Amino acid sequence: MRLLIISGHEAWIHQLGALGAELHLLDGLPGRESRAWDSHLRPFPAGARLVTLDEVRFGAASYDCIVAHGMRDLVETRSVDAPRLLVLHDMLASGMGRAPSAAEPREMRTLLNGALVSVGGHAVAVSRAKARSWGVTHLVLQDSVAPDDYLPHVGDVACGVRVASRVAERREALAWDFHEGALGGLPLRIVGDNPGMAGAAPADDWHHLKRILASHRFAVHTADPRLEDGHDLALLEAMAAGLPVLTNRHPTTIVEHGVSGFVAGTPGEMRAHAERLLGDEALARRLGENARAYVARHHSPSRFRAEFRQAVTEARKKWARRRGTVAR
Repeated sequence: MRLLIISGHEAWIHQLGALGAELHLLDGLPGRESRAWDSHLRPFPAGARLVTLDEVRFGAASYDCIVAHGMRDLVETRSVDAPRLLVLHDMLASGMGRAPSAAEPREMRTLLNGALVSVGGHAVAVSRAKARSWGVTHLVLQDSVAPDDYLPHVGDVACGVRVASRVAERREALAWDFHEGALGGLPLRIVGDNPGMAGAAPADDWHHLKRILASHRFAVHTADPRLEDGHDLALLEAMAAGLPVLTNRHPTTIVEHGVSGFVAGTPGEMRAHAERLLGDEALARRLGENARAYVARHHSPSRFRAEFRQAVTEARKKWARRRGTVAR
């Protein structure tokens, strides 16, 4: 299988290395926040190489599917004759930065459906909540992690860790007021690109991130249910690395209270749980082992491979139907 993948979303794309496919990463598209693959976030996935749009347009390669991340990607690759799979990474409302009015979701869903029909594309979301927000009822393409890719957890640094970027523009979605109310003044490391945030810095590369996760005591995830999921790929990676999780109460959380971490209804509750983990390394280790076992069961690369191939099959069917319609 040969895939053309629009670059960006490096952590998500890195999962595609588990497919055993030939991956062409389309880099350098204009007007993007980043026009080049960011190797600080992830190395190239297995089987990948960079290509330009001109190479794709005028080269001899054919593709089993194009993997896009937004409606703009569908437009910019219209000249490429191949099926299209649109992966929805965000809740519909999160792009607005607020809870939408009653009419706005309908308008956005209509726009999405029109874009998909125009190119014969197929859309999948990375979670059930994101699928519902966009009105996409097809297969959910859940993120995957391989615990063996991470270092054994030590947790000797009595400090929490949260992996999050662009916090200033995502405060509401990330329930940052809850986060600050719960953890302000406690030892906590923020890993991510957050200009102006004191003490926050991205990891040097994926290997550095894995060392950070291996050494810290617990991970943190907070989110507003209207705007964001109760879990994301960063959280899954922390669990795969053997960290217990502190999270706010959320309908889509994957954290089991007292088993793989603690679910807090108030900032005060989260703070108490954090202080407990900071003082009890053995408890953190036990909960972290359960977190690691959870993602190994429910978010395995083998499951991702099966779901992805099913999604590509559906995309190819829709593409074939559109070509038949256009031909007539």
